[in-house]
Amino acid sequence: MTADTERVWLVRRSYGADEDLVTLVYATPDGRRQLKKQLSHNMLYGTEITAARDVPVDRLESVPDDEQDEFADEASRMAERHDPDEAV
Repeated sequence: MTADTERVWLVRRSYGADEDLVTLVYATPDGRRQLKKQLSHNMLYGTEITAARDVPVDRLESVPDDEQDEFADEASRMAERHDPDEAV
């Protein structure tokens, strides 16, 4: 990590209604900022999903207030149970 990046942890993985798109949500340990990634189901076959990522701070978005505690709890759980580069 550098001053321009922040570590975010996988807190949610959801599938679209037709299961064509997968949405991954990574959040900061305090649950206040997030990175959302949408991938086609086919792209998942060649992509390793890791427990955490180091991302540029300017790519992070605010998390709605009602989800911050949930995201913080899940980010903490992931950090306790997984190495950042561990596939999950």
